Parts: sequence; structure tokens; C-alpha cells
Amino acid sequence: MRAPEHPSPADRIEALDFVRGVAVLGILAINITGFWGPTLSSFSPMIPRAEPGGAAWFTLAFVLFEGKMRALFTLLFGASMMLFCASVERRGRQPELMQARRLLWLGVFGYAHYLLLWWGDILFPYALCGLLALALRRLAPVTLAALGLSIFVLSHGAAMVGDLYGLAAEQRVLAGHASPAEVAEQAGMMQRIAASVADDVRILNAGFVEAVRLRWTTAPFLPFETTLSTLTETFPLMLLGMALQASGFFAGEWSDRALRLLAMAGIGIGGALTLALLGWLAAHGWPPRAMFAALGSLGALPHLLMALGYAAGLLLLWPRVADRALARRIVAAGRCAFTNYIGTTALMGAFFSGWGLGLGPEIPRAWLPLFVVTGWLAMVAWPRWWLVRFRQGPLEALWRWLTWLGVSR
Repeated sequence: MRAPEHPSPADRIEALDFVRGVAVLGILAINITGFWGPTLSSFSPMIPRAEPGGAAWFTLAFVLFEGKMRALFTLLFGASMMLFCASVERRGRQPELMQARRLLWLGVFGYAHYLLLWWGDILFPYALCGLLALALRRLAPVTLAALGLSIFVLSHGAAMVGDLYGLAAEQRVLAGHASPAEVAEQAGMMQRIAASVADDVRILNAGFVEAVRLRWTTAPFLPFETTLSTLTETFPLMLLGMALQASGFFAGEWSDRALRLLAMAGIGIGGALTLALLGWLAAHGWPPRAMFAALGSLGALPHLLMALGYAAGLLLLWPRVADRALARRIVAAGRCAFTNYIGTTALMGAFFSGWGLGLGPEIPRAWLPLFVVTGWLAMVAWPRWWLVRFRQGPLEALWRWLTWLGVSR
């Protein structure tokens, strides 16, 4: 049986597509470092090496994009789950069943994305966490929001306690008055970092078939491990996104005053915390254990606050720019976010991987903004033309077809 018609304009919220378009563009500004170099280069301007201009680009990305775009994209994923379920219900189908099918296919796409192209896939974790969130979708918006925020704050608060202890130990090592056990632990961490960098560079420099073989033989379960390590971020933020959608946040039902307050508080408080954390890290020479904590538990709350502030600010901006050509292109990029996300991996792989031009990580980190802009131009160039002719992006259409495969209309 063929799938139902493509989503009608009534099934879409253009403001949400606009925010999603900004998010998928912003995600490239963070992912670019992982495309260019080893995994851990995303955590520090000192990995794999310190170089002129590297810290400047890391600083800019850390303040504006790191964690914020991922959180924003996760909120939007939760909101989109609610929209899909509502659309399925209008068609007289069982929404939980169809959403589960949709998420399972997303997991297949995500694992293929990891195995064939890149270690940093987020689709597989989204699929598994989405299945957990789906079981709670009928809760009241207030309950969803309270549950999501509680899980997020408590889990990251508990992790912060351990991270602060490790950070203090690292500072004692660097100051030269740590215990032998602390010195040994720090040395072991540095050895693990060096081994990880060497393994990642080997995959990055390999040809396509060899890179796939290495991922399959050395880390076949990495997507599952990533899901577990990010569960306390991804799952609660999906619940919060579901709550925002159910409350009418993306549909224009919040007042401008409420959006303005959220934008100012989120960006103001989250930005101040981000800058304070960044200042400490830079002043102390970007110590590795502290960097891992900063991109984990220490940065979690600032990331969420700024993501909420960005969402509110973009929703305020949308009515003022809705007729602008660039805004329409960003909306189209958001409607094709799945294709753009996978497509930028392929594009950047062609630049940086051994099966492509092999530019990374030999070129300076300071050149990465040029590749970000190139990716942004590519992401906004094609979707409007495509959507006039096909209504959905190519991977979006394939995902939809697989979801509805064998289901009668």
C-alpha cells in the first residue's frame, strides 16, 4: 500500500521549521570540528594540538553554539513527535504504533550514518530516547515539563558533584601537590586521550571501505554507548519539547511578553554562566578533565537556558522576517533538516576524510569557519527549489515511505 499524501500546509508550523532551520545550521558549527579531527578535538582547542587561532574559533563556537544547538534540536524533535502523532490521529491511525515504526526506521538510518560516515551520529540516540518519551506523550504539558526538568537537573547535578571532585584533583596535579594516586589517574587519562586521538586519526585518514571496517570491528556498539551517555540530556529535553508543543509554544499561543521574558532570561543568564565558565577554562589553560566537565555537567544548565532563549527569540523574530528571502530559505532548510544533517556529513567527509580530499586535521583549526559557511550556503541553496517540485526532502520522503510501508490508508 502506498503512503498517505504528503503533509499539507495545515500539518506544518512554519515558525517551528524556521527554528529547526536555524538549529540544523548551528549544529554544523559544532560538528565541523568532529568532521575535521579526532573525536576529542570537539572538547578542547588543545586537542590534537594547540595552534594559532584555534582557541579563538573554539571560544566563539563554545559561547554561541556548543550544547545550545543540540539542546534546541532535541526540543524540536520532541515537538515534532507530538505533531506527527496528531497528524496520524487525524488520519484515523494509531499514533503510538506509527510513531514507534517511524523511530525504529530512524534508528536504522542513524546506525547506517554512524557506520558509513561518522562517529558523531545523533539520530540513533534520538530514536531510542524517542521510544521512551513516546510512552509518556499523553501526560499533561505541565507534568511533561516538570518531569523533564527534574530528570535533567537532578542527573546533571549529581554528575557535577563527581566532576568537581575530579576537577579539583586535576588542579592539584597541575599545581604539583597532588597525591600519587591522583598523579597516576591524570597520567592514565592523558594516555587514553592520546590513544583515542591515534585511533580516530587512523579512521579519518582511511579510505571509505577501510573506515567502515574499522568502525565495525573496533566500536560496533558506539551508537548504543552514545545513547546511554547522553540519555539524561536527550530524554528529558524531548519531554520538555513535547510539553512546549502541547502548550502552543511553537504555534503562536504564547504572548510576546512571555517569549520576550524567556528570551532575555535564557540568553542573559545562560550566556553569563557560559562566559564565566569559559573565562575560568581559558585562564587555566584548558585543562582536559575540566574541559570534559564543561561540555558535560557544568555546561548543561547554561546550554538549556540559552536553547530556550534562542527558541523564544526566534519565535519573536519570525513574524518580522517571514516574508524575507533568507527566512524562507531557512524554513525550507528546516523542512529538509534530515537530508541536510546527513548531507553535511557527506559533504564534510568529502573535504576532510581519507576517502575525500583528506584535509583534516592537517589544515589549521582556524580555517574551519570557512567550511561552516560553505556548509551553510549548501544547506540553504537547494531546499526551496526541491520543495516546489517534491514537497519533502529526499530522505524525509524515504523515511515517510518506510514508516507507512504496508499500512493501508
